[in-house]
Amino acid sequence: MRPRRVLVAALAALASLVPLTACSSSASSDAKSADNPYQLTEPGTLHVGTLSDAPPNVYLKDGKFTGFDNDLFAAVAAKAGLKVQFASTDFSALLSQVANHKFDVGSSSITVTEARKKTVAFTNGYDFGYFGLDVPAGSSVTSFDQLTGKRVVVVQGTVQDDYATKRNLNPVRVPDYNSALNQLKTGTAEAWISPAEIGEKSANDSGGKVLLVQKQLSPSPTAFAVAPDRPQLLAALNKGLDEVIADGTWNRLQDQYYPGRAVPDGFHPGSGTASGGATAGQSTPAAPTASATP
Repeated sequence: MRPRRVLVAALAALASLVPLTACSSSASSDAKSADNPYQLTEPGTLHVGTLSDAPPNVYLKDGKFTGFDNDLFAAVAAKAGLKVQFASTDFSALLSQVANHKFDVGSSSITVTEARKKTVAFTNGYDFGYFGLDVPAGSSVTSFDQLTGKRVVVVQGTVQDDYATKRNLNPVRVPDYNSALNQLKTGTAEAWISPAEIGEKSANDSGGKVLLVQKQLSPSPTAFAVAPDRPQLLAALNKGLDEVIADGTWNRLQDQYYPGRAVPDGFHPGSGTASGGATAGQSTPAAPTASATP
């Protein structure tokens, strides 16, 4: 009988440890949550998907990711006390990579659309945009109304792709902006529907081989993308965005990357309540239904 009593005592002692183990696990989970309130893959660091070939918005220079969007995002993250690690990807994959948590945030002049809201959540808008029409030098094409029957190139998955598809232009889809520009330079495409800032910079750098012949204002703002299940991160980024608008960072970066670009009437970045941000500029041309930016 004695061995049996010993066994019973041992089992009782083991059972008494279970609540302690459970409590310890719960405490550990709470501590982990407190250390990582934004559910980041790497606590304290935001892994951000972006592009490397779309100046002046997002691009790689001397081994560093920069451009208006990325510099603005770095400033926003700093307000939230977070570090930033950028990585390049294709735009066509970016939103799904954010939704699947490969990246914590997407930064790429992403236009807010109802269709995209089904995949990701968006911060408040931080910029307006135009879409542009780039053509080879000497082309007879001067407006979007002349694209029917032309060989038109777009970057896959962008709103320029949507614009061309909805208008039955049967666009040639390429993975990145360098590929689109090369299509014009080599004469394998007759037009490129571009984000206007990117299209204008590409034209200026082409040595006269490419021209930006028209641009129109987008009806939708651009914003940073976040997974829908990370509301605390979204709130922190919106707060940081308002802070960099209020302290003048937004205006400084606008002047740096888009010198002389007027801010459209009625445009207010962020929540629209931050002081010190954008002021309305001159009116702009009527916008089409598609957006200027990716």
